[in-house]
Amino acid sequence: MSDFHQNGIITDFHNLTRRKVEDLEADLERFGRQRPLGLILPSLYSELEGPALDAIVESLAQASYLSEIVIGLDRADRDQFLRAREFFSRLPQHHRILWNDGPRLSALDAQLAEEGLAPQQPGKGRNVWFCAGYVQASGRTAAVGLHDCDILTYDRGLLARLMYPVAHPRFNYAFCKGYYPRIAEGKLNGRVSRLMVTPLLRALKIMHGPLPYLDYLDSYRYPLSGEFSMRTEVLDNIRIPADWGLEIGVLSEVHRDHSTNRLCQVDIADVYDHKHQPVSADDAATGLNRMSLDIAKALYRKLATQGVGFSSEGFRTLKATYYRLALDLIEAYDHDATMNGLSLDRHAEEQAVELFAANLIEAGNAFLDNPREKPFIPSWNRVRAALPDLPEQLYSAVEADNAGDV
Repeated sequence: MSDFHQNGIITDFHNLTRRKVEDLEADLERFGRQRPLGLILPSLYSELEGPALDAIVESLAQASYLSEIVIGLDRADRDQFLRAREFFSRLPQHHRILWNDGPRLSALDAQLAEEGLAPQQPGKGRNVWFCAGYVQASGRTAAVGLHDCDILTYDRGLLARLMYPVAHPRFNYAFCKGYYPRIAEGKLNGRVSRLMVTPLLRALKIMHGPLPYLDYLDSYRYPLSGEFSMRTEVLDNIRIPADWGLEIGVLSEVHRDHSTNRLCQVDIADVYDHKHQPVSADDAATGLNRMSLDIAKALYRKLATQGVGFSSEGFRTLKATYYRLALDLIEAYDHDATMNGLSLDRHAEEQAVELFAANLIEAGNAFLDNPREKPFIPSWNRVRAALPDLPEQLYSAVEADNAGDV
């Protein structure tokens, strides 16, 4: 049962009554006439062959309130792109696939690179960035949602609840973040959020005092969720991180551009499961190891813009403070899991905390050693200033690809 408290500095939409999804969708149909709604789906081609995406597309086919669905397709050759066109053809809504590895979008990427504006590395951030550019160029929607394509427990209610706060014409929210309990198959999941982000934010508060930005981030129940919605104009000015700091980076960007009374979060699911990342303790370039490094760097960068100074000694103190807080939280999570009949591996939890603690130092060293790093992809506002016709070129390229001219 969801609670009714408003404990943070952003509005919290609860699931108090388990309202029927059909009623929510009926409202969204009405809202969509005044404020057209869209959806961005960043996807790897491999997810078309996975266990989740087929069911997601079947559900989306019933979401008649959506005016547009934009699919960003990564790691696909020509034959795979054509297969993706067939796979998504069952969607009755206007939909387009961005073939990110195709010759047309690759040529646009080269133009951007000449101006120093191209995304520096492949991944979800780059995929979402190109999709955001297309959504703005198409001009079909006033509000857009985004979620991943590996959600095993997907249902129509998840999307309806995610879109509702930014779709309602009487509400003034610019951005909404989805949250849910990370419980599946009798296990308590969500290790990076539970064991890294929460204790790290608390450690930073202890060291640097109460800061509005830290209070803001700590208001989100699940800051690393991959599900959010926003007014389309928000896409114009945010700088999307290229690395695995995407979720934290987006929260930081909307906080910079909007007052907190225009930001909110919503309970979108009782149970949530997706493809799990391995810890990859021996490989800092993959898995939760890489994710924790990128998240820490994203936080350090943002706090530096707020006047917080960092040093090697400070990072060592941060590690010690974080480590004690994280161990205390493991105890609380273990007790919570036990009462609810869930399994939790104390040994694996403590191993994860040890890795995250070490990565706070590694991320700190990377932050101090590379002050000229460019972690953000430039905003589309800046792209239009440098290359005024590039959004229109992007739109035309996507239309040509989707017409089958490949």
